[in-house]
Parts: sequence; structure tokens; C-alpha cells
Amino acid sequence: MVPKITPTPLSSLSISKHQIPAWQNIPNTSSQGKPLIIYHSAFPDKASTPDIEAHLSSVGNLVPQWRYTSLSTTHFHSTTHEVMAVTNGKARLCFGGEGNEGRVEPVVSKGDVMVVPAGVGHRLLDDLQGGFEMVGCYPPGFHWDMCYGKEGEESQVEAIRDLKWLEKDPVYGDAGPVLEV
Repeated sequence: MVPKITPTPLSSLSISKHQIPAWQNIPNTSSQGKPLIIYHSAFPDKASTPDIEAHLSSVGNLVPQWRYTSLSTTHFHSTTHEVMAVTNGKARLCFGGEGNEGRVEPVVSKGDVMVVPAGVGHRLLDDLQGGFEMVGCYPPGFHWDMCYGKEGEESQVEAIRDLKWLEKDPVYGDAGPVLEV
């Protein structure tokens, strides 16, 4: 499928990068030192969910695997990095664990994209308009697991150190914030 949308020009893109310290049994960015990256308004407001999925797929390093809101329980993935693109609504998310003094609680809305390194705890705090939805994407051949920062997940946390970082920027391909970290 050929993408029908053009993302915000890279030269005009607003991003935020966050290093989040480990908290309790959630490693956050401490495992690889790769930051949580938020692309603010990467896609135009008129972009449909299929348009965003097609664009992310066309870059060649991601496979959209789900459409959903977000879990309201803090969780992280140890088997893959995750890219989430907001396709509807507006919400306040929590990255890092709600008791973590170094947590990040951004308000994200349609068109925003988040690159969530493996190990970074995340959850939905508030759906601010109703109908909040994202597309979740992962590198080809990688499948997400669910970790909750509980005892017994130590080997999964240790495996994060060996994960390969994304080879292309999820929105811009051969240039972009993912390649600059």
C-alpha cells in the first residue's frame, strides 16, 4: 500500500527526548541508554489510522501489530523496542512508573509518535477526550512480551542489553531522531 500522507518535514518536527532512571524492577532507559523519544505532531490531523499504518510500514523497519488504547497498568517489553503512533484522541500517559521521581507524563494527541525503548515502563493515565487509540509497531520478526516489574523477570530485563537498536527512523527512514541517539 502506498502511503497517502506526508509527515511533518523533519526540519519542522518538534521532538522531546527523555532518559528515565530505573525504578524498582523496571529498568526504563538504564539498560541501553536509548531515550524515550516523542515526535510531536509527526502526522497531520487529517491522517487516518490506515494512512499512518501504511506510512510506518513503508519505511521498511516496522510492522504494525495492533490498534488499541493503552493498558492502564504499568508494563514494559523486554523482547523489542516499540513505536506507538496516536491515531485518535488525546491522553496523558506515564513513562517510567507512577512512583518514579524521574517519570515522564506527557499529554499526547493524534499525530504524535513515541519511540519506546525496551524496558521503559508505560501506561495510560487519562483518556482526555474518549476514544484514545494508537497503532503499535515493532521491527520485522520481533514480537512483544509483557513484563510488569515483578520478581522472576530478571532474565528478561538482562536480555534487553543485547537488543539491537532500530536501523531506520520509524517516520523518516534514513534520517531522523532515532538515528541521532
